[in-house]
Amino acid sequence: MKRIGYEWFKALGRKLFYLFRSKEEAELGYWKKCFRKEGNTFQNAHYQRLLLAMAGEVDDSFLRDKRIADFGCGPRGSLSWIDSTETKIGIDLLATAYLQHFSAVMKKHDMIYVNAIETQIPIPDAYLDIIFTLNAFDHVADIEIMAAELRRILKKGGELIGSFNLNEPKTKAEPHSLSETWLQKSFFAGYEISSWRLTAKPQSGYLYQPLLDDKLLPVDDDPAILWVRAKKL
Repeated sequence: MKRIGYEWFKALGRKLFYLFRSKEEAELGYWKKCFRKEGNTFQNAHYQRLLLAMAGEVDDSFLRDKRIADFGCGPRGSLSWIDSTETKIGIDLLATAYLQHFSAVMKKHDMIYVNAIETQIPIPDAYLDIIFTLNAFDHVADIEIMAAELRRILKKGGELIGSFNLNEPKTKAEPHSLSETWLQKSFFAGYEISSWRLTAKPQSGYLYQPLLDDKLLPVDDDPAILWVRAKKL
């Protein structure tokens, strides 16, 4: 009978870890991989073009003297490029964990990182003028509670500018499959929509290119991307 060696058990242990690891471990693992791939740093220059395009703006003057935040920001420094604001806050459920692993890089981002929990964001009511969120909302555990929290911390007349991945299969890190119908009826109830742009994901090339070029692809039930700008009533 063949003897099972140490390496076999070691390989089995790795497989079991990736199978049963938590959503948080899956998220952190993703960012560790990005960090190593990018030379023990995080590239963030693309955020300027992307967030301005989501907002339909040509520069950051619309953010002047505003309190802004990015919900589900990760550790990459998504708001580092903005100079005109009063306050820049990165909100993430794993902000503390990210700082434990990537603090040397994150301290250079000129942002305040705030650690939220699955039921609460530690920011006062009606504090923020603008909230960005980029492919983050399907990552939270309770989407109804977090939608209410975003609305709570946004001022009346404040704006939410978001990119949402729709019609995608659930994963360990993304426990929800978002739909356009749910966003219209639930998430954006009580908002005035100023921009609603929906495209199917391209088969190749840059993920957001159809939106950047304003050449939107038809959507059936295929994976899609929605860009929204909306004002809280």
